[in-house]
Order: sequence, then structure tokens, then C-alpha cells
Amino acid sequence: MTAYAAPIDDIRFALTELAGLDEITALPGYEDATPELVGAVLEEAGKFAAEVIAPLNKPGDEQGSRLENGVVRTPDGFREAYAAYVAGGWNALPFDPEHGGQGLPRLVATAVNELWQSANMAFALCPMLTQAAVDLLTEYGTPEQKAAFLPKLVTGEWAGTMNLTEPQAGSDLGAVRMRAVREGGHYRLKGQKIFITYGDHDLTANIVHVVLARTPDSPPGTKGLSVFIVPKVLVAADGSLGERNDLRCISLEHKLGINASPTAVMAYGEGEGAIGYLVGEENRGIECMFTMMNISRISIGAQGLAIAERAYQQARAFAAERVQGRRGGAAVTIIHHPDVRRMLLLMKSQIEASRGLVYYTAAALDRAARHPETGERARSRAMVELLTPVVKAWCSDIGVEIASLGVQVHGGMGYIEETGAAQHYRDARINPIYEGTNGIQAGDLVRRKVAGDGGAAARAFIAEMAAADAGLAQSNDADLAAIRGPLRGGLEALGRATDWVVETTAHDPDSVAAGATPYLRLFGDVAGGWQMARSGLAARRRLANGDGDAGFYRARLACARFYADQVLSQAPGLAHTVTRGGASVMALSAEQF
Repeated sequence: MTAYAAPIDDIRFALTELAGLDEITALPGYEDATPELVGAVLEEAGKFAAEVIAPLNKPGDEQGSRLENGVVRTPDGFREAYAAYVAGGWNALPFDPEHGGQGLPRLVATAVNELWQSANMAFALCPMLTQAAVDLLTEYGTPEQKAAFLPKLVTGEWAGTMNLTEPQAGSDLGAVRMRAVREGGHYRLKGQKIFITYGDHDLTANIVHVVLARTPDSPPGTKGLSVFIVPKVLVAADGSLGERNDLRCISLEHKLGINASPTAVMAYGEGEGAIGYLVGEENRGIECMFTMMNISRISIGAQGLAIAERAYQQARAFAAERVQGRRGGAAVTIIHHPDVRRMLLLMKSQIEASRGLVYYTAAALDRAARHPETGERARSRAMVELLTPVVKAWCSDIGVEIASLGVQVHGGMGYIEETGAAQHYRDARINPIYEGTNGIQAGDLVRRKVAGDGGAAARAFIAEMAAADAGLAQSNDADLAAIRGPLRGGLEALGRATDWVVETTAHDPDSVAAGATPYLRLFGDVAGGWQMARSGLAARRRLANGDGDAGFYRARLACARFYADQVLSQAPGLAHTVTRGGASVMALSAEQF
């Protein structure tokens, strides 16, 4: 496995040119996030990712986490690396200084989290869920709960988890059976949860589990669910740790990838019942939990981007070194062969497109939280809601595809574990599944986010993307001119498919559901193409001004054109699949499969 190198120049370009970092740092409360500070944060995070976390990736995969005598042990070096992570203040970047956070924009934290996920996805899953637990308690926790749990969660001294799934309740959360019975000022929980990422481990002194359960008199289905915080170790009134709670890890899953991340089967209440504390109101658990889940979905999109970056670096290095075949009579490395270059450019261009979309969405989160104008906050919230399923599903699908291409670039060596290419593919494969499968994300996009408001949010976003056409039209650059046609075609195809979804949902929902996944892919491809067009425009402007590294900006232009030629050009075909493919999807009876 090649060493990881933090792509700081690429990240800085996406932050400044695509996400509008200057506008974000000007928002109320972010005034201290100067360009110098953000630059220093990125540089130090890149060093920490490359020097501390990344070297543990392959040995962690080989060793895995293990359950020994009731105690979960993470791989060698993880405890020390996590202690250094906490000591460096990395977990606290985007959180309120009132609870020990550093108050930096979510946009900056997203860029830093990309570095952790690229360096070692299995390691970075732990702080990702902890940060999601912080968001939940910040939004819905009582003052007492915030005082007891937030300071340690913000710093990362304690970890957080998300407990939803049960053996009979995967995506259908309405089937959850975990019981919570009130007992004075707390509840007693009994039941079992499965697939709990970092459900138990040795990285922190305490783990605060966020658990979905139902009270005895709750209505059936999702309307009867409540959410509770259930600490592994009970916390005394003075903040000190007390007795062990009535919960334990009873087994760890044996998985395809992310082997260093302990995926636990958790048993609650084998004795008197695990003590938990209600967050929000009874029977409002889904509403509360979606705060945590939606942040996690954006983070998973960033994971797809991150693992794609790592796979690309691996493939690029191999292609530059592997000698195979001849060109002009001389032996050459495989990076000189056109099809290998096609694969590498497909990897590189889609990484740039997905990074642009992830960062754009993270910036919208900041605007929704901090913008002084009510209308802009509302517009940004609508944009985040629309883009969350796209970021989660499109970026995680691309992560798998790019990791697969990385194996292909290696040829037979990619199928051999020692190169590391196979691990990236194995690790990436979970992203389209957890936090709501990508099919669920596609269904949510067409039903709730597009048809739900009559297409208003989607059409507003399409109109915003269309504004890039004016910049392309004004340029005499040949690359930008070549980008314009596929972008316009992609926008037209997305607009046509969007109109069809809105018009068809009421009278033929099955056909819309059958086209949901290609619609999401179309949406992502076009949104990524918009980001690449903006990237090309920015690169051309930088070249005209004589700014920085000319080779870097020429590469951005070349990648933008490649994306337009190779990816955006497929948009009309996807629109055809969305609008015409439903009948064939539903043609067979269940018995004919």
C-alpha cells in the first residue's frame, strides 16, 4: 500500500473556488477563521493524517478489532493515535466554544474529516459518529444533558454511537422492539441492537450510546419511537464516572471491509435494565434521530470521496511505476497507455466533482446556521435537504466505482491483498449500504425532496446551475466551449426528468420509484458537472491572471473537459431511463425472477 499524501492544494481550491470559503468565514461567529488559520489547520491535519493515522490503515485491516473476555480491543496503535487525535483538539473543530469546541465552520471541519477518512476510514468512523451525537444533543438535549455529556463528547474524550438496527428491523425502523420503561428521572432499556459501529472499544473511558426504543404505551410504527442516551458507564452528578451500565457487546461482526472498526452486537438490560435518558419528547424519536442521521449521511458522502482519493493515489503511483508493453519501440510504464489514462482521469475528475459537491453542501450547512438573513437561511436549509440524499448516495457509489477502477489499473496485482488496492474496494463497499441504503436515498429524493414540494427546490437548484452557462458562453477558451454543450444537455435532461417525476408521482408512483436510482445518478452527474464547469472557469481565470502553479490549473481545465466528454454526455440516456424505464422494471411477476 502506498503512503497517503494529503491533497492540500486540491482541497484548498475546492474550498475557495467552489464552496466560497471567504463568504463562510465572514458569517457571524466565524470571524476568527482567517485564511491563515484555515491554512494552518489544513496543513497540520494533513501531517497528522499522513504520519499518524494512515500508517495504521493496512495493519489495522489485517489485525482487526477483537472481543476478548468481554472487552473489545482495537488494533495495535489505535489507542495511541486516538489519544493524539483528542490531544490535538481535532474532534472539537466545528462545535460551540461554550462546550469546549473551536467554533470553526462546518465547511472546514468537512475538509479535515476528508483527510481522516482517506488516511484510515476504519479509524475515522469513531469520531464521525461522536460528532453526530454532539449534533443531536446540541439540538435536542436538556441543559442537564448538555452539561453532563457534551464537554467530553466535543473533545472526543468520550465517544458516541448510533443504535438503530435490530435483527428484525433494518431499514424498517417501525419494526424496532427495544423497550424503554420510565423509572423516576430515567428509563430502563431492554433489547438488542446489531451493526453498531464502535459499539464497544478501548479508545475512550466512556461511550454514549444514542438508542432508538419504544415506551410501553407508544403507538405502533415509527410514530411510537423515542430516542435515549445510554452511557456505557454511568455519570455521577459531579461529572465523574460511576458504575458500569447494564449493557455489553456480545459479539463482533466479521465483515468484508473496515475490519479495524468494531461492528458490535449490543445487548441492553440483561439484568435490571440499562439506564437511559430521554432526548426530546416521547414518540418524537425519529424527528430527533434524523438530525443525527442526516449529518451522518453527508459525512458518508465525504467518506466515498475520501476512499476514492486514497484509491486514486494508489492507482496513480502504480501506473507510474509498472512497466508493461511498448510504445514507439520502447518499454513504458502503463500510465502511457490510453485506456489506463482514461481510467485514471475518470477517477480524478469524479473525485474533483464529488469534492466540489460535498464542500458546497457543507457550506450550505454553515449558511443555514449562521447567515444573518432569514431568507438565505431558509434557502440554504432547503438546499441541504435536497442535496443530502444526493451527496450520500452519489458520492458513495462513485467511491465504490473508483476503488474498483483502482483495482483494475493494478491488473492482477490489484486482486492481491499486498498492494492495498483491494482493501480500498472492500472498505468503500459499506458506504452505499449504511445510514439508509442508496436505494432508500433515491426514493427519498424523488418522493420527498422533488415531488414533495412540486419540484420547487430542484428547479431552483437547476436554475442556479444554469447560471454557469453564462460564464462559459463569454469565454473564448476551447476547453470551456467544449464543456458548455454537455452541461447544457445535462441540465436539460435533469429538468425534463424532474418535470416527469413531479407530474407522474401522484398517478404512477411505482414507475417513479423504478426510476429513482437513475434519477439520483443523473442529478449527481449533472451537479458534479456544474462543479467541474465552475472549476474550469476558476482555473481559466487563474491562468489569465498568472496566479500560482499554471500546471495545476491546466490540469483542472483538462479534468473539467474530460468529465463533460465522458460523464455529462451520458445524462440524456439516464433521463430516458428515468422516464421510460419503469414499465420494464415492473414487467415480471415475483414468480418469474
